[in-house]
Amino acid sequence: MPPQEFDMVRINDPLDAIEQVAAINDWSFERSGEDEITILVSGVWADYSVSFSWMEDCQSLHLACAFDLRVPERRRLETMKLVSAINQQLIIGHFDLWFENSAVMYRQALPLHGGISANDSQIEYLLKNALDACERYFQAFQFVVWAGKIAPDALDSVLFETQGEA
Repeated sequence: MPPQEFDMVRINDPLDAIEQVAAINDWSFERSGEDEITILVSGVWADYSVSFSWMEDCQSLHLACAFDLRVPERRRLETMKLVSAINQQLIIGHFDLWFENSAVMYRQALPLHGGISANDSQIEYLLKNALDACERYFQAFQFVVWAGKIAPDALDSVLFETQGEA
């Protein structure tokens, strides 16, 4: 017997909650439609364009975080190796290399099937997780794209942990 489907009504629009989080943090944002909002966030290494999209077909809130780093064709293979190495370390979310515009992007989704609403804490966690990943690995992408390093060396150079005080 196939599982029963129920028509659930979503009480809260997850994008409204994201808009509130952006306003509280005084971040610039733009609602480009009823299903998408983009926030601009300044980080230590770069400015990030974070887009949240409501994907009705899979009832998920999708986050895509991009930074201004275009990968020239000659560095694509090594960048893909770096993306793969980084993704092996991530438990939540992943990086992609988008060939259309040669951009590196971090993505993840929050399933909200059955009318479940996202709360502020979940949205803040999605955003924090994305920004933390981008900040942690941004320099590795720069080392591969602009300094010509190989992926393992670039990754090693950003993953060392400083201990103690100087």
